[in-house]
Order: sequence, then C-alpha cells, then structure tokens
Amino acid sequence: MAQSPPVESRIPALPTFSLGTAAGLPPRFPVDRMSPSETTPQATAVIPWIGVARAGLEARMTADGLSATHAQTLFRLLHRELMPDPLASPDALPPLRRWLEARGEGGRRGVDVASEIASADGLTRKYLLRLSDGQTIETVLMGFTGRHTACVSTQAGCAMGCVFCATGQMGFVRHLTAGEIVAQVHHVQSALRAAGQRDLRNLVLMGMGEPLNNYDAVMTALEILCDTCGVNLGPSRVTISTVGVVPGIRRMARERRPYPLAVSLHGSTDEERSALIPAGRRWPLTELLDACRDYTESTGHLIFVEWTLIAGRNDTEEHATRLGALLRGIPSHVNLIPLNPTQAFEGTATARDAAQTFQRVLREAGIPSTLRQRRGIDVAAGCGQLRSQTTTS
Repeated sequence: MAQSPPVESRIPALPTFSLGTAAGLPPRFPVDRMSPSETTPQATAVIPWIGVARAGLEARMTADGLSATHAQTLFRLLHRELMPDPLASPDALPPLRRWLEARGEGGRRGVDVASEIASADGLTRKYLLRLSDGQTIETVLMGFTGRHTACVSTQAGCAMGCVFCATGQMGFVRHLTAGEIVAQVHHVQSALRAAGQRDLRNLVLMGMGEPLNNYDAVMTALEILCDTCGVNLGPSRVTISTVGVVPGIRRMARERRPYPLAVSLHGSTDEERSALIPAGRRWPLTELLDACRDYTESTGHLIFVEWTLIAGRNDTEEHATRLGALLRGIPSHVNLIPLNPTQAFEGTATARDAAQTFQRVLREAGIPSTLRQRRGIDVAAGCGQLRSQTTTS
C-alpha cells in the first residue's frame, strides 16, 4: 500500500502558548481512589485563554461589557491562526487589545520543545514538550496515506500502573490542564503547516495518562479542538482511550459524548487482566462490560477494544475464544497490538502467525478486528512506550 510522504525533517519549534503553573502532587495514587469525581489539583495558577472554550470566552467578555464578536476573534486567532500572541494581530481591535492587556494571563510562560526525534519509518515523529513548571510530556505525530494523526497526553505520568506500559511504570505526577492538552495539538498542527502538509485529521488520546481520570480538562480541550471556528477536528475522528475507568465511561454515556471510545482489556478473565492492569481489581470485567454496553446503547458508537498481544500471556486460541464470548452482543472492534518493548517488562510480542490465528478465532466468533501496524518503535513512540524524562518541577 502506498504511503504518504514523510513529514519534513526541519520542523520549527512550538510557538509560545501561555499555560499556567502547576501544583505538586504525590508520585502516585492508589487505583481504587482514582475516578472522574476526584478533585486532584492541576495547573491552575492563572486562566490560560488557550484552555477556555469559545462559549466561556464569550461569557467572560460580555460580562466585562465587550461584544461577543471580540471573543470569536480571540478564539480564531488562538486556535485557527495559531498565533502565540493575539496582541500582535491587526484583527485585535482596540477593545479586545485593552481587555487582553487588563485581564490577560499575568505573564507568558511558554511550552518548549525539549527534543524531537524522527523514526526510521519516515512517517513518525515524537516530541518531548516542556511545560511551564519544567515537567515534560511526550506527543507523537504519525503520517498515513493522505492523513496525519496526533497522539497526545492527558496527564504527566499515570496512576494506573499497567505493567507493560512505560508511562504506568513511571507513576503519576499531575493532570494536564485543558490548555496543555490543546497546546500539543497546536504544536503538531504548526509543524504540519510549516512542512507544507495537510492539517491534522485524526486525534487519539492515547499518550501519557488516563484521560477519564482527567475528565473535565479532557472534555474542555476536546470542545475547543472540535469547534468549527478553531482547529475544527471532527468529533468522530477523536478517540479517547481508557484502561476501563467505569465511572468515566458511564459519564460519557450519560452526557452522550460524541467521541469514539477505546477500552483496554488485554485479559479475558479478571485474574488474567488484573495481572497486567491493576485497575482490573477496581473495576472487574462484568462491571466494565456492562458500562460498555450502556455506552454503545446511549451514544450509538461501537467500542474499540485494545488488546496488547503478549507471547504466552494472552495470545492463545483459548484467550481469543474467551474474548469473543465476552464481546458477544456488544458492538465492538478489536485492535490487536503486538507488545512494544519497555525496560521494566520482560514480556515479548506475539509472533505474527500466532497473532493471525488469534484474529481468525475472533473472526469465526463474529468479532471484527485489525492487527495494528507497529509505528515508531525505534524511537520509543509506539503504544505503551511514552515516558517523561522529567517527573518533578
């Protein structure tokens, strides 16, 4: 199959976006405490306009006596034009200019590119981005035929502790703000434009962190990114990945969120799954699959099931048969992902013939699946390989 040309090797650094400062957090939280209702602190010292939805900007400005038109201008400059400083634009009329100067962000603290590295495949690029408190996160840009996909982080570190995941191995540092999530997309969008490539088409929240444990910031960021006046991503082209945070899945169903959901299973029994994903002890398969049924019925979306194939652990015909039985009656599609190597896990990827046998068993059970292409493994940009190089401010 033909592949799209690689992203140009010389890509400018991310423009400076104001994001605020961070509050320090303990290195890890017990899995049974983490849910979307938790009020774990995040970076909240100032209000970064990049992380405020258009309706919020309009409400703030009209309350200050300005026309909502100025809010629309600011939103467009930030999110469509990707301007690091809206005051530099001639479109910022005097009322907006005075408002920004009087009620701005209290000083600009930027996001820097600490490093970037391209995969030998010529289509994958990983960025280490430094936040305003010195913490770093990783973001990946992937090129496919006729399109580009960004994989962004939602937390610095992760509390879920999945044993084969580099982010889980590093522990939890803090949540990202909505603005920090948005800024990652701004960066890859700017990089694509500088390289003469098409704008970003797909977004997956599969980077560092558990998105549903940072629910409010994630949903605000997606509202901003899917706004037709800004980046204008289609909601159906945004995928949220979760290890199975049941309260978050049920909340998405209740709120009828328009974003596809990917749920990591990786085990066909509670014992098997919990050995790989500690969150399985908090939310057993019966409870998780019931929430998935509610989600599909409420939203009309199918569930993407993520299954990391680990030789000798979860890749036999018996495992595939049990997985097919678990998913019976749930509109779903299984993504089979050969294990990517990490330093703290000794497992190995399933051989291709065994993976194909696993896929055949699912097909015979009436469950569609895709054997995922491995991308960026040489630069640790693959699924489960992202890891921050700085964990304290």
